[in-house]
Amino acid sequence: MQYPSIDPVALSLGPLQLHWYGLMYVFAFLAGWLLGRFRASRSWSSWTATQVDDFITWAMLGVILGARLGYVVFYDFSAYMADPMEIVRVWNGGMSFHGGLLGVVTASWLWGRRNGKNLVEILDFVAPLVPTGLFFGRIGNFINAELWGKVTQSPLGMVFPGAGPLPRHPSQLYEAGLEGILTFIILWAYSSKPRPHGAVAGLFAVLYAVSRITVEFFRVPDAQLGYLFGGWVTMGQILCLPLLAAGLWLLFRAPGRNKAA
Repeated sequence: MQYPSIDPVALSLGPLQLHWYGLMYVFAFLAGWLLGRFRASRSWSSWTATQVDDFITWAMLGVILGARLGYVVFYDFSAYMADPMEIVRVWNGGMSFHGGLLGVVTASWLWGRRNGKNLVEILDFVAPLVPTGLFFGRIGNFINAELWGKVTQSPLGMVFPGAGPLPRHPSQLYEAGLEGILTFIILWAYSSKPRPHGAVAGLFAVLYAVSRITVEFFRVPDAQLGYLFGGWVTMGQILCLPLLAAGLWLLFRAPGRNKAA
């Protein structure tokens, strides 16, 4: 298959350009906000619509700042130090999920202190909202023609601009399917009724880590890093290991604990 050559600029108004990558973040936060309001409306929920409205603002700041700084620190620190202004050019891509996760956890902790909710309770509520954001983020990667996969003879192979003449795995779409759609379906179904504290957040962490580690085998690592160990271990896989451990810990300690809302 040939890459569909999507213009990364969705709309141009003189010098103002609206990029699809940035628009995907708008879609992600809008979906998270609407789903959060729906969860808050459930009879067993201890959240209100007003709390969701307030929290989403904190979460947006946490995601954007954390994801950008995470990419700078984890993936290409020297290049950004050589041109610090590139840090603010988010439309060029370069956002780290793990950095965004740390940003959201920090924002959740700070918001929880002001609103009388503990961190695990917040993460249980937020976890089912995250996969939709991951889906839109990976679609943004696909539109930017970045983070493509390894060369393949599979019928799913696609020739990406800037990646040579050979077909490659569309790994962005694999991640959109696994981290986004599949994880959302499982997590939304699991969280449709009260679960023990930490169980929903733990399940999300496990599902994401397993999905990301799997797709990394089909994806080309960031050129500036390459493989870190053994010719196959990537930075993304390494960063997923603590997340996987944390998720398993939350799941194993969840039985017998009070139900979260």
